[in-house]
Amino acid sequence: MINKKIKVACFGEVLWDRFMDGNKRAGGAPFNVAYHLSKMGVEAYMISSVGDDSLGAELLEKIKNWNISTAGIQVSTQYPTSEVLATLDENNEAQYEIVEGVAWDYIDFLPSDNQNISMMDALVFGSLAARNKVSRNTLFELVEASTYNIFDINLRPPHVDVTQIKQLLHKTQLAKFNKAELRLILDFLGKSYQDEVDSIRFIQDTFGIMEVIVSKGSKGALYVCKDAIHNYPTIPITVKDTVGSGDSFLAGFISKRLEKNSTAQEIMSNAVSLGAFITAQQGACPDYSLTDFLSFSKKNQVYPIELDY
Repeated sequence: MINKKIKVACFGEVLWDRFMDGNKRAGGAPFNVAYHLSKMGVEAYMISSVGDDSLGAELLEKIKNWNISTAGIQVSTQYPTSEVLATLDENNEAQYEIVEGVAWDYIDFLPSDNQNISMMDALVFGSLAARNKVSRNTLFELVEASTYNIFDINLRPPHVDVTQIKQLLHKTQLAKFNKAELRLILDFLGKSYQDEVDSIRFIQDTFGIMEVIVSKGSKGALYVCKDAIHNYPTIPITVKDTVGSGDSFLAGFISKRLEKNSTAQEIMSNAVSLGAFITAQQGACPDYSLTDFLSFSKKNQVYPIELDY
C-alpha cells in the first residue's frame, strides 16, 4: 500500500532577509517551515503574497526551483515584495527590522484556498502575518476551514496584539513557543511564572489546546500533550547562525507528528535533530538532502531526560 503524502499549508510572510554583508536569502518564518517540510517529504503549500517587481519574480523563481508550489502565492500590483534587515548579535542570535506595508500584509481571501485547506493535514501560521487587517481576516477564515491548526507564536515586537493572539490560541490544536514567548504570554494573561510545565498546563487549560511545544535553544525542547510530558536535550553543535532554527525545529516536529503511529521519541528526535542540523549551517534555508539530514540524525541520537524541577 502506498502511504498518503502528508500535506501542510503554511500561511504568512515570504520575503528576502538582507544581511549586513550584502547577501540576501529567501525567508519568513512560515516559509522556512514550508521549505523544511518539503525537504522532509511533506507536500508544502504556501499561502502568501509578493510584489509585482523584480524581487518578487526572483523569489517566486527560487521557490519553484525548490519544488514548492507557488499556486497559493499572490502577486500584488499595489505593494512591494518584503525585505527584512537581519543582523546577528554577539551570540549569533538573529535580530530583524521588519518594514510594514508590504505584499504579505495584504493576502486576500480566496475561496480556492479554503477548499485547499480542507484537504490539508494541517495549517501553520504565526502572529506576525496578522498585523494588518487584510491578511488577518484571511487567516481567520482559513483557521475555521482547517481541522489541525499549528500556531507558531513567533512574537515580533512591536507587532504584538494580545487580543488577536488570544483569539488565535482559542482556534489552535498545537502551539509552539520559545521560552521568552512563553513568559510573555503568561504576563499578558496575568499569570505568574512557576515553571515550564505549570505554565504550559495553564495555557492548555485556558485555551483548550491539546499540544504545546517549547523550544529552549541550548536547553533543548519540551513537548506537552494531554497525558504526557516529554523533555529532550539539544544536540551539541558549532552554531553557524540561529536564523530559522526554530522554524526547522517545528518542521521536523510536524513532519513526524503527522505520520501515522509515530512515537513521541521519533517526533521529538526528528525535531531536535533538524533544529541542530540547520543551526550548524549558514542561513534559514541551506541546501541539503533528506539523506544528509538522516545521516546527521543517525549519528546524533537523542533521548528524553528528566526535568530538573
